[in-house]
Amino acid sequence: MRTLVLIALVGLAAQLVDGGLGMAYGVTTSTLLLMIGANPAAASATVHLAEVGTTLASGLSHWKFGNVDWRVVAKIGFPGAVGGFLGATVLSTLDASVARPVMSTVLLVLGLYILYRFTFKGLSRQRLGRKIPAKFLSPLGLFAGFIDATGGGGWGPVGTPALLADGRLEPRKVVGSVNTAEFMVTVAASLGFLLHLGSQGINFDWVGALLIGGVIAAPIAAALVKVIPARVLGPAVGALIVLTNTRTLLSADALAAPALASRMVLLAIAVMGAAAVVYAIRAHRALVRADVVAAGAVDPSTPATDSLVADQPRRGRTPVG
Repeated sequence: MRTLVLIALVGLAAQLVDGGLGMAYGVTTSTLLLMIGANPAAASATVHLAEVGTTLASGLSHWKFGNVDWRVVAKIGFPGAVGGFLGATVLSTLDASVARPVMSTVLLVLGLYILYRFTFKGLSRQRLGRKIPAKFLSPLGLFAGFIDATGGGGWGPVGTPALLADGRLEPRKVVGSVNTAEFMVTVAASLGFLLHLGSQGINFDWVGALLIGGVIAAPIAAALVKVIPARVLGPAVGALIVLTNTRTLLSADALAAPALASRMVLLAIAVMGAAAVVYAIRAHRALVRADVVAAGAVDPSTPATDSLVADQPRRGRTPVG
């Protein structure tokens, strides 16, 4: 029972993160399931089965609030479903001793990307309005879907920043469209896992616990966006993912790193993560201050006091991250 409560809390926390960033539900939950000893393929299958419910709820909510571009959903969703099924097939055929470091490596790379992206760049929101070509969307969906299934997460970390960086779709529709299309990916990946694994190793109590936690967190996540900006939340999540998956890789038989060396590496990552969060907070404060000054709302010498409120559009300019 204690484990189920823990997993439900993991699902709740991951949904809060996903609500704040538009990504990282799968990466976060898969990482923590690996930590408590889940088989890599079973962990990814568990996450994707739970996501069938959470992504459906998320997609319906975004559709209700007008945050969905259905052309984008179709152009990334169908290729994403193909990629998700192929990724599930590949992961299901790997031996667990091979799959664990492979999956941790994928998650580590995604964590490093999230850490770098949100620490130093935030999310660019400056160039909007032009139609996104299918030759960009379809390969993106295929690749993101494959990474999502093999890594237990990655649809959001790959798809959301790519579309935001492209700059031709407003941010709320990027998040809404990516989340809505993810339903197709999770269904296809879940079918792939069930076809190749059956129910072997899949703990349906875990699926239910993750689903309950995610559903509870969904309305809270909307409020979280207004409190903690993505620019600050992103580095914290990225550092957590890097830390936990580095720990998994250091303990793998192929590396068998000495205990002292492992502790030093993990400590260095923790310090780096803390520094990244501090840097992101300062960058966000500077951006908010510059934006308010540019709008003529305050005198340049007045200290900015709302440094950790979520980014809001201000008179023609939308802040980054």
